[in-house]
Amino acid sequence: MKAIYHMLNMCSFDVTNKCLIAEVWCPEANLHDLRRALEDGSRESGATIPSFMNTIPTKETPPTLIRTNKFTEGFQNIVDAYGVGSYREVNPAVFTIVTFPFLFAVMFGDFGHGFVMFLFALLLVLNENHPRLKQSQEIMRMFFNGRYILLLMGLFSVYTGLIYNDCFSKSVNLFGSGWNVSAMYSSSHGPAERRRTVLWNDSVVRRSRVLQLDPSVPGVFQGPYPLGIDPIWNLATNRLTFLNSFKMKMSVILGIIHMTFGVILGIFNHLHFRKKFNIYLVSVPELLFMLCIFGYLIFMIVYKWLVYSAETSRVAPSILIEFINMFLFPASETNGLYAGQEHVQRLLLAVTALSVPVLFLGKPLFLLWLHNGRSCFGVSRSGYTLIRKDSEEEVSLLGSQDIEEGNNQMEDGCREMTCEEFNFGEILMTQVIHSIEYCLGCISNTASYLRLWALSLAHAQLSDVLWTMLVRVGLRVDTTYGVLLLLPVIALFAVLTIFILLIMEGLSAFLHAIRLHWVEFQNKFYVGAGTKFVPFSFRLLSSKFSDDVA
Repeated sequence: MKAIYHMLNMCSFDVTNKCLIAEVWCPEANLHDLRRALEDGSRESGATIPSFMNTIPTKETPPTLIRTNKFTEGFQNIVDAYGVGSYREVNPAVFTIVTFPFLFAVMFGDFGHGFVMFLFALLLVLNENHPRLKQSQEIMRMFFNGRYILLLMGLFSVYTGLIYNDCFSKSVNLFGSGWNVSAMYSSSHGPAERRRTVLWNDSVVRRSRVLQLDPSVPGVFQGPYPLGIDPIWNLATNRLTFLNSFKMKMSVILGIIHMTFGVILGIFNHLHFRKKFNIYLVSVPELLFMLCIFGYLIFMIVYKWLVYSAETSRVAPSILIEFINMFLFPASETNGLYAGQEHVQRLLLAVTALSVPVLFLGKPLFLLWLHNGRSCFGVSRSGYTLIRKDSEEEVSLLGSQDIEEGNNQMEDGCREMTCEEFNFGEILMTQVIHSIEYCLGCISNTASYLRLWALSLAHAQLSDVLWTMLVRVGLRVDTTYGVLLLLPVIALFAVLTIFILLIMEGLSAFLHAIRLHWVEFQNKFYVGAGTKFVPFSFRLLSSKFSDDVA
C-alpha cells in the first residue's frame, strides 16, 4: 500500500479533468500490454473516466533496458557494476559470457579443481528452485546468484586444466607421451650418431642424478602430445622454465587479441550513432597503432614457433632482442627471424608514427572544419532526436541534418545555438588526453595481461606445495602405519584444497578477470554513462517490507 501511494504521489494532478497524469518510460515491445492493463483496470474498477495512454515525443535520452534471463543476469551484473550502458550502446555482457570464464580459467587452469567447482555449481543449478537456497545466508546467496558464472568458470577450468595437463598438480597420461627415453641409449644408434650427439649408456645412467633428453636425436621426440602439455614435463627439472615461457607468450597473445576486439567493437558504436568520421580518425589509427607494434609481436612469436625446430633452436634469435632492436635501429646487422625483416619493421614503425598525429589532431580539426559557417546542431538517433548542450563534439555536428547522408534541410528551431558554444580548445584537450591514455595504455595494458601467467603460475605452485607437504608425506610412510596416517592427511588435503585453492585462489582469479574486462577491454569502446530502466514491480520490493506487512 505504501509503495502504491508513493508511486501515485509522483503523478501530476489535472484539476480540470480531476484525474492523475503519469509520464513514464515504456519499452516499445510492451506498449500493447500497457494499453490492455489500463483497459482491464478501468473496467474492473468501474471508473467513470477510462484510463488511456498517449505517446509523447521527447528529446530526452531514454533509460537503458537490457532483458536478461537467469543465465545471462549474472554476467550483465558484472558489466553494470562498471557502468550502465548508454542507450543503444554495444553491450559487453554478450561477449563477457565467453571471455570472462575463459580468462578466469587461464589463471585457474586445473582439471581437478575446475571439476570440483563445476560439480558445486551444477548442484546449485539443479536445485535452484529449492526455497532454502533462495533464503540462505548472504555468502551462500551470493554463490547461488552467480551459479551459472561458477558453472562456466568450472567448465572452462577443466578445459584449460587439460591444456596445462594439471590435475591437483599432477599430469595425466591419457594418450601416451611423445618422448621415447630408450632412444637416448647409445646401443640403439650407429657409430656416426654416437660421435655427433651425447647419448646414454649404463654407467651414465648410474652416475647422473639428472638425465637430459635431446629431441634432435632420432627417435627421441616422436611428435607433439595430442592435447595440451606432454605429461613427461611433470618429471622434468626445467618444467617451470618451459611452462613460464609458454604461459607468458600465451598471455600476451590473448591480451592483444582481447584489446583489439574491444577497439573493433567501438567501430560498431560509431556506425550505429552515425559518426563515421570517428571510424577513420579514431578507430583506424588506434587499430594501426595496436597491430603495427603488438600485432607484429604476435606474428614474431607464432613465426618462431612454426619455423624453428629442435635442430635449429640454438641459432634461433631472441624475440625480446628483435623487438627492442625494432625501435633502436642497431648499426650492426642482426641475424633476424626472416629475410627483409628490417624493411618490414621500418614500414610498420612509419605507419605507427603517422597514426599518432592523426589520432591526436584528426578529430578536433575535422570538427572545427565541420563547425565553420554552421550555427546549430542535432544528431539523429533511431526513434528520437537528441539535442544536448553539454557535449562539445555534438555542438559541431550541425542542425538536425544527417552528416553521413548529406541531408541539407535545417530545422528552424535549432534552439539558438551560437558559435561561441563550440570550444575547439576543449575538444582538442579531450582528444589529446584520450590519445595519450590509449597509446600508453597499449603498453601498460599488454603488460597487465601478464597477470594471466602470474596467477596461473601461483595456482600451480600452491597446488604442488600442498601435494608435496601432505599427500606425498602420507604415501611415503611405512605400510603398517601408512593407512592410518593417510586418512587424516587426505582429509586435511581436501579441506586446504577447498579453502585455499578453490575459494581464496578462485576469488583472486575472479577479481583479476573482472579487472581485465573493466580496465583493459571495456575502456576501448564502452562508455557506461547510461541510466538503468527500473520499472515499478511488487517483486522488486524488499523482503523485509513484506515481512513487516505480514
